[in-house]
Amino acid sequence: MNIKVLFFGITTDLTGEQEVVLQVNEELSINDFKSILKEKYSNLEHLDTYALAVNEAYVSYDIFLKPNDVVAIIPPVSGG
Repeated sequence: MNIKVLFFGITTDLTGEQEVVLQVNEELSINDFKSILKEKYSNLEHLDTYALAVNEAYVSYDIFLKPNDVVAIIPPVSGG
């Protein structure tokens, strides 16, 4: 199945991408998807934490992706 991935902030620098479509196996949990991302984009290992949103909603790591979901990779932000 295809999953669209959007990168924001420092993750665009670490991956060299703003948006990609990844082909993954069916029945893939968010936690497994995160492992695939780190394998494909090893520079993400340098980022201690980042949030994931699926179809514009923050998610926990126990949900499963569905075909054509959109996953946003959101790094921590600081402001002032």
